[in-house]
Amino acid sequence: MICPVCGHDNIEGVDSCENCQADLRSVGMRGPSTAFEARLDAPLASLPSRRPEVLPPGTPVAVAVARMRAAGTDCVLVGEGGRLDGIFTERDAVLKLAGRALEGVSVGESMTADPVILRADDSVAVAIHKMAVGGFRHIPVVDDHGTPVGVITAADVFRHILAAS
Repeated sequence: MICPVCGHDNIEGVDSCENCQADLRSVGMRGPSTAFEARLDAPLASLPSRRPEVLPPGTPVAVAVARMRAAGTDCVLVGEGGRLDGIFTERDAVLKLAGRALEGVSVGESMTADPVILRADDSVAVAIHKMAVGGFRHIPVVDDHGTPVGVITAADVFRHILAAS
């Protein structure tokens, strides 16, 4: 395997160049062969997104639902001080609160705690996999510090894939 940095002829399969220590793990890997594969390979940062609505855990559920309605979204994130504690979705509202009086119920009591997360450099394919395996329609996106920066929805992923058609 020829190092693209220094030209040294290395043994096939080594992770780094024996001469200059350049990373060789991705040398010779093929890229996407179709436009569809390229759409799946795209990082989540390339999808349009908006800042997530983040509410403290003590927020009344009625306020969270009103915020979701006003923002035209199906979920809010729950946390404080840059921390992500959970996600509260329309599914949580229907399954956990149907038939209950909402007075005195906080979003922290009704949220899905410790949600599965994604990062902006994760690919669309990773998002699809996590959604399919977990049965999710919404996954929070966090930065390197774990601070919520967005939410990827199944609809976002479908729009992205269909845009290639």
